[in-house]
Amino acid sequence: MFKVVKRRQLNDNMFWLVIEAPLVARKAKPGQFVILITDEYGERIPLTMAGHDSEAGTIDLIFAAVGRTTMLMSQLQEGDYLQDVVGPLGKPTEMDGLKRVCVVGGGTGNALAYPLACGMHDHGVEVDMICGYKSKDLVILEDEFRAGVDNLYMMTDDGTDGENGFTTDKLKELIESGREYDEIVAVGPPMMMKFTCKMASDYGIHSIASLTAYMIDGTGMCGGCRCKIGGEDKFVCVDGPEFDGSLVDWDDLIKRSNYYKEQEAEDRAHVCRLTGGVRYND
Repeated sequence: MFKVVKRRQLNDNMFWLVIEAPLVARKAKPGQFVILITDEYGERIPLTMAGHDSEAGTIDLIFAAVGRTTMLMSQLQEGDYLQDVVGPLGKPTEMDGLKRVCVVGGGTGNALAYPLACGMHDHGVEVDMICGYKSKDLVILEDEFRAGVDNLYMMTDDGTDGENGFTTDKLKELIESGREYDEIVAVGPPMMMKFTCKMASDYGIHSIASLTAYMIDGTGMCGGCRCKIGGEDKFVCVDGPEFDGSLVDWDDLIKRSNYYKEQEAEDRAHVCRLTGGVRYND
């Protein structure tokens, strides 16, 4: 059993849990993930670690309550327990040789961008972070990003926080102002990542795309996270979760990401706070 030692609600449906998992925390690195089960009847899901504390023996999980398991997790309080946590899994973020990078996060993808950006900064890399949101009420982790990177740029589609515009608008501005990046990292909706990586290629800059959100069982057996990288089939969970952004077949990935939208909508459920039980929508 893995104890919830801290719980924080970031906005209406985003949550941050700190979990006791000393064996995982001891070896965890930025970019890796864990597989967890909420209880003996729960499903297995992979989640990227938002951070870890090897001395305290804890890991951080930031997630949106959008499906059955994450909705159950959102009801957990400090002192409650997860049934199982396995990890760390996946290949760590490669940082050696990097001097300056720009990390571009979109929407809930900023929760995944957070450990990458801060991990690179802690490794001695100069990090510019561009966070994109639809509006101010969806903003998360602004203070944490400010404390963890060199420069933070906030963008909202409606201009209610930071600057008005898209993340690619700010990225283009920074590149054309003379910023020299060794790498651009994209984390977020597939369309945003597609155009971020294309822009990087247009300016001759290496790009990395984090495809963690496409994992399902996290072991390579289900095939749900299969993607085409440089014309070859790869599995996000065992071959990634980070890939060269210029080699990703984005059109294929976007098409595949829509396969299960109807089933996901049907699987959304009301979670009873008293029993933890699930009542499916009619």
